Amino acid sequence: MRRFALVVSVTVIVALIGAVVFAYASVRRSFPDVSGSVTVSGLSGDVTITRDDFGIPQIYADTAEDLFFAQGYVHAQDRFFEMDFRRHVTSGRLAELFGESAVDTDKFVRTLGWRRVAEREYANLDGKTQRLLKSYAAGVNGYMESRSTSQLSLEYAILGLQWGSYQPERWSPVDSVAWIKAMAWDLNSNMDDEIDRVLATEKLDDEKVAELYPPYPPDHHTIVGQGTVSDGSFTQTPVSGTRNRPAVRQAAQSLSSAQDAAEALPKLLGLGKEGIGSNSWVVDGRHTASGKPLLANDPHLAASMPGVWYQVGLHCRTVNEECPYDVSGFSFSGLPGVVIGHNRDIAWGFTTLYADVSDLYLEKVDGDSYELDGQRKPLTLREETIKVAGGDDEVITVRSTDHGPIISDLDADAHAVGRRDTHQVPEGRYEVSLRWAGLDPEPTIKAVFALNSARNWNEFRSAAKLFNVPSQNLVYADTKGNIGYQAPGSIPIRGKGDGRWPAPGWDSAYDWKKKIPFDELPRAYNPGSGMIVTANNKVIGDQYPYILGADHAAGYRSERIRELLSKHKDLTVGDMTRIQFDAHNPIAAELVPYLLDIDMGSEFYRQGQELLRDWDFQQTADSAAAAYFNAVWTNVLARTFHDDLPEDQWPGGGERWFNVMRTLLDKPSSPWWNNRTTAQVETRDEILMQAMRDARNDLTSKISRDPDEWSWGRLHTLTLRNETLGTSGISVVERIFNRGPYPVSGGGGLVNATSWDAAQGYEATSVPSMRMVVDLADLDRSRWIQLTGNSGHAFEAHYLDQFELWQHGKTLPWLFSAERLKRDAEHKLTLSSHRR
Repeated sequence: MRRFALVVSVTVIVALIGAVVFAYASVRRSFPDVSGSVTVSGLSGDVTITRDDFGIPQIYADTAEDLFFAQGYVHAQDRFFEMDFRRHVTSGRLAELFGESAVDTDKFVRTLGWRRVAEREYANLDGKTQRLLKSYAAGVNGYMESRSTSQLSLEYAILGLQWGSYQPERWSPVDSVAWIKAMAWDLNSNMDDEIDRVLATEKLDDEKVAELYPPYPPDHHTIVGQGTVSDGSFTQTPVSGTRNRPAVRQAAQSLSSAQDAAEALPKLLGLGKEGIGSNSWVVDGRHTASGKPLLANDPHLAASMPGVWYQVGLHCRTVNEECPYDVSGFSFSGLPGVVIGHNRDIAWGFTTLYADVSDLYLEKVDGDSYELDGQRKPLTLREETIKVAGGDDEVITVRSTDHGPIISDLDADAHAVGRRDTHQVPEGRYEVSLRWAGLDPEPTIKAVFALNSARNWNEFRSAAKLFNVPSQNLVYADTKGNIGYQAPGSIPIRGKGDGRWPAPGWDSAYDWKKKIPFDELPRAYNPGSGMIVTANNKVIGDQYPYILGADHAAGYRSERIRELLSKHKDLTVGDMTRIQFDAHNPIAAELVPYLLDIDMGSEFYRQGQELLRDWDFQQTADSAAAAYFNAVWTNVLARTFHDDLPEDQWPGGGERWFNVMRTLLDKPSSPWWNNRTTAQVETRDEILMQAMRDARNDLTSKISRDPDEWSWGRLHTLTLRNETLGTSGISVVERIFNRGPYPVSGGGGLVNATSWDAAQGYEATSVPSMRMVVDLADLDRSRWIQLTGNSGHAFEAHYLDQFELWQHGKTLPWLFSAERLKRDAEHKLTLSSHRR
């Protein structure tokens, strides 16, 4: 028996060793080769790819086609599974990879028809743009051809254990165009707010709903301080006038099932209602130590593993009309070019404009027709077949009206539950269609190439004119000392309605009539203040004649940025990076004085309150006061609003709720403070006292009875989850791809916007996905960082090598000049053509 036990033990050990060796080999076989020479077909000459200590590639080529071929090659080296996943998302073919669990997502994407629109956009592109997209695709395919599926990424080996062999398709230029649709949807404006307003009417009347969406604070700056449209062009000169507002909402319908359908995709991408946005700002030489502009940007997107960005430099060896690129910055894997960054002459940054480019329409559908202006029109019908790994195909019928696809078909329980406003909607069952600018075949990819090669303000604006969706605030600076701002995008002008509520689809008066002409969109060039700050705040005042959107941020972040910038007359790159990491909580500054006035009675409850007395309102990860305040904030929101709203409308606690609370604090007897579920009538101070007691109890339970052991980072953590296998529910697989949890500073509505949802918990959901500061006096002094690292391969050296710096507000040198990059290069790979 002892001999048998020994044999069994040895066998188990050998098996374990074999499993470890196999796992190690499986992990490493997908790591790319970054040194040496590789011969590939499709190039006209040699391409050199150098990489630094952080695996960031700098690509040098003689032609634009070779340059983007090589970018496709390095994207595939480091991020091919991510690229393959993205194209399955945008094609509505995710179930082919992940089975039944992805069918609902595929139904939603097929209903919107992203791939169909992308195919039309590609067909409409000029020959030069098509050639560049084809070159990029050829580079991706050149790398794919050199490797088996399991050598492309570890994820394929794991998926193969469940679904068997899988062979990725060759990359297509349309795959790149289609990904822009996903990003445009990610940054789509107010559809969630439009649905939320309607769902809130289940318990509230119109006046109460309006109080949950208060107007933009009058003491907060807009992005463009003055100007309007005159003689068909935007002018910065002050012009008096009032906005020609169309009639407010004429119909509203509560459709919780439509919301479920609309949120199917965002849940997949990790997006939430709280925190998606960005900061960007630019100052001219009057504010800087160098006498030249500084430009900063940090987009706030969902946290993921790997992060959404890929850093790269694209350099034509000789910059000329045929090869005009010498650019560096942040790209998306699967998309050629640099999305945000700088070239040798200009720098640019993005924030979400929150333009209202989507509307919901109620449709009177009967059979295969719908009503429009008293006439019956046939629905447009098409069938879509969804292939399901490990299951049977599913066939859906997509129905569309002139407005767009009917999204209520995605849930059979869609029904009307209310009517609103003076023009009453008749009782009955309605379908809901979606009009979205992103479904118009107007390609944005040309804007990326044009931005990358722009040399001055006029060329920058020409590139911005090509930027259709998503609508973004574009900030600008150049090496000659100029700064600017441009609002681009396909933004509709409606006949009636203002886009905040679903409109009656049977009345063409509510249709989109045209789009705001580009020359009439807001812009600024070398403003007198010498600074431009965008943080998703309101673009321009009500003198502007068009409606850009109603659901912009309330301006708390932008005001804080302006305050910090104004404290310096000689700003440096270091100052800008410190501002990006600022964790000052503006609602705490307003709420804490009220909290300190409350008599908490016992010493036990006063211990938490006392933490606030000398707090500087900075939400650093080690702050006990920040932990206590946010626990109070969570409970204030819950005790004030949970009894008044449906559960899926409970406050998330971000910038909009700062504005709501600001309007309530000086109304101690407002009905909002009263808890409907109790017999007595509560006032503000009673709710604040109860919330402070709740917070003390919560932190005692979650952390410790001793406040000295509290810290914000113990509550506010960030877990970096792989978008696919990282949420598989299989712990061993999740541990392979996910990282964390990690304590983080910041919070929702703060400049360091590590947002969290107060209705769900303290975990960070969206974060500054990258940070950059460009020094236009010396581009080699610029700094950058991204959330994770450039590699998408688990356990590879660059999978997480930038995170710790990001976590602590640090950045990396962002070298640009050829001589500095050459000295910094750690690896060199040469791609050679078969023609040699």
